[in-house]
Amino acid sequence: MPQRKGKKILIYFFLLLLVGSINNDKIGNFKFEKIKNINVLGLGHKDNQVLLYNIIDLDLGNIFFLDKKEINKIINSNNLIHNCEIFKRYPHSLDINVKRTKFLAKIKDDNKFFLIGSNGKLSPIKHEDKSNYLPFIFGKPEIDKFLKFKKTIDDSKFKYKDINNLFFFSSNRWDIQLKNDLLIKLPSKNIKITLDLVSDFLIENDNNSIKIVDARIQNQIILDD
Repeated sequence: MPQRKGKKILIYFFLLLLVGSINNDKIGNFKFEKIKNINVLGLGHKDNQVLLYNIIDLDLGNIFFLDKKEINKIINSNNLIHNCEIFKRYPHSLDINVKRTKFLAKIKDDNKFFLIGSNGKLSPIKHEDKSNYLPFIFGKPEIDKFLKFKKTIDDSKFKYKDINNLFFFSSNRWDIQLKNDLLIKLPSKNIKITLDLVSDFLIENDNNSIKIVDARIQNQIILDD
């Protein structure tokens, strides 16, 4: 915060000096130079260009009185972006550094297939997308619920990359199917504790013949081969 205030003070001081150095009879005719250069970094070349063209269409004015709200609207409407930073390079350039969202899973909605990003937004799956390694979600969970569940998995002893499919039920419960086809049925509560319990059990026991691990009942593991 102190650094931002310091920058603003320097800018205002510069403006005062600039205006003070202009003859009074020329002040009315003086105009600040408009933003000329905008650099967008962080996405692929094609996506960077699309974002750049959308921003160029805005009437940004000069760099001293730049209103970032309109730029942020465009950025927030882009499902590929997780977050961004906007840097002013005086006297008339902008650097926009964006962080690409990380795709976490695939899901079907209204007969269309989408990728779920770490930003909580859906992106249509394109032919060139290499998403076969991502787990597929069956059911229709709210995106926030999936992100919360994914974080629980990350915090547990399980590795998210070992999951092939996720099944969501209207009872607010999940099942997970690993890439070795093992199906694990989870309770609606105490999920991390249950995942750790199942992980320890699988490590200690030969699970090659096990097809289903039912851990829905607290402190119990029921097997089905």
